[in-house]
Amino acid sequence: MTDDSIFSLANMGAMAGWLLLALAPLRRGPILLAARAVGAVLAVVYTGFILTTLGGGGPIDFTKLDGIAASFSHPAVMLVGWIHYLAFDLWVGAWEAEVAPRWGVPHWALLPCLGLTFMFGPMGLLLFLIVAGVFRLVRKA
Repeated sequence: MTDDSIFSLANMGAMAGWLLLALAPLRRGPILLAARAVGAVLAVVYTGFILTTLGGGGPIDFTKLDGIAASFSHPAVMLVGWIHYLAFDLWVGAWEAEVAPRWGVPHWALLPCLGLTFMFGPMGLLLFLIVAGVFRLVRKA
């Protein structure tokens, strides 16, 4: 399987996970489990790439920006980094969807947070934490 086909499959899998999260109110438990399963599969693929692709390629210099940039100039390393983003962002989105009802965040308010988490990871998490904080304060008042 080529790197391009793995890239496409990983993207389609992640998109399926995000669509499930958007539909979470329909059957929250099974949908969250399915989205997490997609994240876990991406984590397995990531781990396989780390062990096979990066294992024999020499160390990456994580102490300098130039070292990381040089590593990411290789398509296989870029693919590993991309799968890393897909897996972690989806897992964070599943966590947001899981805790939102307990924290009093209605699904309509969760959706923009999920969108930002999908596209910009930490920015979406920050928005979710702010939105959840606002709804918690409103609920206490």
